Amino acid sequence: MEGDGNGWVDGPGGIKLWGRYGAAGLFLQAGGLVLLQHRASWTAQGGTWALPGGARDSHETVEETALRESVEECAIDPALVRVRETLITAGPYASGWSYTTVMAATASGAPIPVTPNAESAELRWVPLGSIRALPLHPAFEESLDLVLGHVLGHTEPHDQS
Repeated sequence: MEGDGNGWVDGPGGIKLWGRYGAAGLFLQAGGLVLLQHRASWTAQGGTWALPGGARDSHETVEETALRESVEECAIDPALVRVRETLITAGPYASGWSYTTVMAATASGAPIPVTPNAESAELRWVPLGSIRALPLHPAFEESLDLVLGHVLGHTEPHDQS
């Protein structure tokens, strides 16, 4: 079952979506900073900035997916992360696919060490107010108002896992 989520599914309007069982990413905050990944040029939508994350395997929760992918892509220590809530930020579509943003914070409130893997051109702790200054992955950019609304308390938090 490990890795059984890798693969494309059909999305609305004929677009292809990565993750046979959906996908999840980690919105990891350290105070007023968030960890972002500059996607390697060879990846889908390479050269853009987004959350570390990826395909969900059939046996995983969205929280497990986001943490596993962040360990793979950023070498984070999951013991230093506290998950707060989950937020579906794309879908669910007719195929059943959805993308869940897992909202989390570092346990200390300070940035934690990160090391990029081959999928990352760079990892960076970015001030919340500076996120939009970066060339963002289109889907991340589309979800950003919803995500920041939760971060800044403009909407009611809810768990959608």
